[in-house]
Amino acid sequence: MAAAAPAPSVREHWHVVSIVVGSGVVAAIQVGKAAIATPMLQKDFGLDLAAAGWLTGILAVLGLLGGILAGSLVARAGDRRSLILGLGLLILGAVIGALATGYAVLLASRILEGAGFLLIIVAGPAILNRAVPSGQQDVPLALWSCFMPAGIALAMLVGPFFSDWRALWWASAGLAAITIAAAWMGIPAAPKRISASWRRTMSDAVHVAASKGPLLLAGCFALYSLMFFALFSFLPVLLMERMNIPHGTAGMLSALATASNIIGNVAAGYLLARGARRSVLLVVAYLAMGFSAPGIFLQIFGDTPTLLLCILFAAVGGLMPAVLISSIPLLSPSAALIPVVTGLVMQGSNLGQVAGPVAVGIAVETYGWTAALAIILIAALLAAIVIASARR
Repeated sequence: MAAAAPAPSVREHWHVVSIVVGSGVVAAIQVGKAAIATPMLQKDFGLDLAAAGWLTGILAVLGLLGGILAGSLVARAGDRRSLILGLGLLILGAVIGALATGYAVLLASRILEGAGFLLIIVAGPAILNRAVPSGQQDVPLALWSCFMPAGIALAMLVGPFFSDWRALWWASAGLAAITIAAAWMGIPAAPKRISASWRRTMSDAVHVAASKGPLLLAGCFALYSLMFFALFSFLPVLLMERMNIPHGTAGMLSALATASNIIGNVAAGYLLARGARRSVLLVVAYLAMGFSAPGIFLQIFGDTPTLLLCILFAAVGGLMPAVLISSIPLLSPSAALIPVVTGLVMQGSNLGQVAGPVAVGIAVETYGWTAALAIILIAALLAAIVIASARR
């Protein structure tokens, strides 16, 4: 009897994984570019920190309002087609933003980028779950969870080399154009299937929204995202004000701190593949972020220890995205509903992305940087309650 063919491995799908993760990184660059360009935007448009916070937070507004709907759209239209459409919207939004002469047009262009960002982050995990063999998905999904810190870090590292923020916008559009070509040629189309009606699609969305497991994942992601973006949306500005360092140095240090999040992402994939308990990893991450926040915002220590605490905040916090994203297939009511569950979870993530920058921008303008600490500690307390609920 002939031996059975060996099961396909992740290595056989490395090109798909790399294109999908690369698409996520390009999407995340659209988040990071607004953060690193904040001083230039303030100078050109006379913005305060609250208005600048909206340029970062507005990217997540569509995700907050339409995450689960986007998941339904991806399930209906197909993950590959949705990813390519999302990249196209990034290009359109970046081009309009680069040509903007006023704050209103720039804000509107960020909404287009937000729509593209949402489609990409929902379609990406769906493609990986389809393309990578079952039981081998923890590591690819952990690599996918690196897209946000990698993209933001890349934007913060490269951004200071642009003398004008418009050039940064044009560069991001060009990068998205290259990625859309790679996705078109390198990602295989999903098997043809009978298209569901919009009534059935919306019924699936309501079913997912009422399921306890997906709701808990969304809640955990919302709190993590709020804590992360409460700090990192304004980290370059914080470093410039606290350490009296130039814009370029602040960008490099912020990129270093943000990139350390990748350590937690990759570590989570390694630990999960070896049987680590998901709840334990989440508790460790929330506690580390909560305990490091006072040293960052209260100036208890000097400049170097404060920067190291920012790195710890991001690195240990990076455990959470990988744990939560890899839990989506486990808590989805069915395999067909994975994109819808992903949309709900991303809706939670976008809630944090909206609340974090806006709340911190308003709090810092009104009460100073110390007020940001209260926001993070409250989020950490709520996270403990959510995890306790999940364990029960």
